[in-house]
Amino acid sequence: MTAERPLADKIALVTGATRGIGAATAVALAAAGAHVVAVGRSEGGLQDIDDAIRAVGGTATLVPLDLKDSDGTDRLGGALFERYGRLDVFVANAGVLGPLSPLGHVYPKDWDNAVAVNLTANWRCVRSFDPLLKLSPAGRAVMISSGAAHKARAYWGPYAITKAGLEAMARTWAAESITGNLKVNLFNPGPIRTLMRAKAFPGEDPMSLPPPEAAAAGILPLCLPSFTETGRLYDFPQGRLLDFHLPS
Repeated sequence: MTAERPLADKIALVTGATRGIGAATAVALAAAGAHVVAVGRSEGGLQDIDDAIRAVGGTATLVPLDLKDSDGTDRLGGALFERYGRLDVFVANAGVLGPLSPLGHVYPKDWDNAVAVNLTANWRCVRSFDPLLKLSPAGRAVMISSGAAHKARAYWGPYAITKAGLEAMARTWAAESITGNLKVNLFNPGPIRTLMRAKAFPGEDPMSLPPPEAAAAGILPLCLPSFTETGRLYDFPQGRLLDFHLPS
């Protein structure tokens, strides 16, 4: 481990790694020395991120997986244990926007999909990866949230509600891990130049927003062994950590 490669010899897993913040974070982790397990639905997108990781001198294992496949997530946890015996970094980035609609007009299948991806899939990842992260001398988990979790904005119900649930999940996980080597934190990227943002705000000039690489640069420090806070939310627009007052 060096100052230039603080994650040398570490194993880092990123979900939703084929584009946007997930892809940029995978590259940032690889540049910091981690071997990246890149999880995503698009095999073509995974090949692209593999090329980007190789370009910064990193290495990756590509995992084509829809996180709604809970059995697949369990198999991935078992494969990681057999190959590496641990997991050092987990970045829970995968998520869907869902419909922007009055709550009473949301189709049940769209509600179920938002809950399945933004909540249930992340819980299944916690269930599969928690033991692996606790086998690391400095396990780090970062769950990507949103300011929508706190704003209760009209028409954003499925996304806001599931992100609020994700924050409760991360805080609970942090509280349950408070005495060990695992640190669990949240990251709110704010407005970032992504396809999801463009879908939500089609009239917005994307070039007025920070690129995904800027968010990745903010996520990286939370993944390092030197970062010992837990149960906190890093608000990227404010550039500071927010405290949830976990029990001691």
